[in-house]
Amino acid sequence: MDTPIIQADLAATLARLRAAQQANTPTYRQRMDDLKHLRSAFKARFDRLASAMNADFGRRSKHECALGDAVTVIQDIDHIRSHLHGWMRSRRHLADWLFWPARTEIRYQPLGVVGVISPWNYPVNLALLPLSAAIAAGNHVMLKPSEHTPRTSEELKSLLEDVFPPDRVATVLGGPEVAAAFSALPFDHLFFTGSTSVGRKVMQAAAANLTPVTLELGGKSPVILAPGYPVATAVDRIAAGKLLNAGQTCIAPDYILMRRESIAPFVSEMQRVVAKRYPNVATNPDYTSIVNDGQYKRLSGYLDEARAAGANVVELGQGDPAQRILAPTLVIDPPANLALMQDEIFGPILPIVPVESVDAAVDFINARPRPLALYHFDNDAARTRRVLERTTSGGVAVNETLLQILQSELPFGGVGESGIGHYHGREGFLTFSKQRPVLYQARISGMKLLRPPYGGLADFVLKFLTR
Repeated sequence: MDTPIIQADLAATLARLRAAQQANTPTYRQRMDDLKHLRSAFKARFDRLASAMNADFGRRSKHECALGDAVTVIQDIDHIRSHLHGWMRSRRHLADWLFWPARTEIRYQPLGVVGVISPWNYPVNLALLPLSAAIAAGNHVMLKPSEHTPRTSEELKSLLEDVFPPDRVATVLGGPEVAAAFSALPFDHLFFTGSTSVGRKVMQAAAANLTPVTLELGGKSPVILAPGYPVATAVDRIAAGKLLNAGQTCIAPDYILMRRESIAPFVSEMQRVVAKRYPNVATNPDYTSIVNDGQYKRLSGYLDEARAAGANVVELGQGDPAQRILAPTLVIDPPANLALMQDEIFGPILPIVPVESVDAAVDFINARPRPLALYHFDNDAARTRRVLERTTSGGVAVNETLLQILQSELPFGGVGESGIGHYHGREGFLTFSKQRPVLYQARISGMKLLRPPYGGLADFVLKFLTR
């Protein structure tokens, strides 16, 4: 299909959604019903969605499908529905004392039509969470799911067509040319989850329409393993975060910083943990494959370059290239110029970088773009506080990995190259709402004292206010 035709079709869909939203802004009751029906239909059809994800990846753990793409969605919808009435309530205040007896109010109004571009790594979760937040805020939604998980995208489209009328939610399928045209539409808000490089293109396309954007990107999320922290506990939690979805997680630990004397026990414990959790990696149903040939080739290229550069590459099992199964792999003391130390890895490869101290680890992190997540393992409260004060990241977990994203009361979002804006819980409702300020003037207003022609009373009042 030609680009002008794609653009025209998308523009017509957007116009239909906008006209419907403006004609009948969803009420509280409508939003609650929509979310209830979405939850019910999603739960009923999740087995089909999981089968589609398994087919798209080649092999995707059914338990990780449930953890990463079912539990998260259901809990998010439940949290929204239990709080939505309070979130929607206008907030009233007295005006600043100078303007008494006037009063003020903040009203929460939907923005209009929200565009959502979702990625392939958690293709259900990362489509339905922003969609649910946008629906909760009273918007209509256009969704563009990833072309890299086509079966899942088709199932999502079918699910949403069963739940929502076509003038409330529309799902658009297609490749990069559709995504580019989608990004250029004059949405009232555009929400994108994906890589930093594509995020730049999305933001550039949106800028032509002054469309506000939320960019949930990624980057190299570091781990600091402080001296004295139990290595076995650290490995147990780091391995869980790194190997979920075979490392294809935006907040997965990307590399780890530790003192050199900690490396050998860390490697030994990783070997033990991986052997216990994933015996026979190549055929283990709990271990997910890399999503496509391009991603597998990219990750294999990182390891080839590391070996050629003389880095110590430790494979923790036997993979299967034919099935795109890449075994968990440690790369010890990699040169800084390697691609795996420059790019977000997004796979089951974990570089280990020796540093002299926690302060040196902080300096290493601060010399690089701000990450989406930071993981600090330490039982020293003062040192942990110093790390939190000296670093900036989208989010933090202390003595854990990944679980910060599952907290309903915590905002999720990046900073700098790892993203712009937040969502989850009330933050998602606010992202897709206009906080509209209103001033109500009283019958009597003291402000008439500060209108021309100015005289001595105005001089006295201004002198008092600027004292």
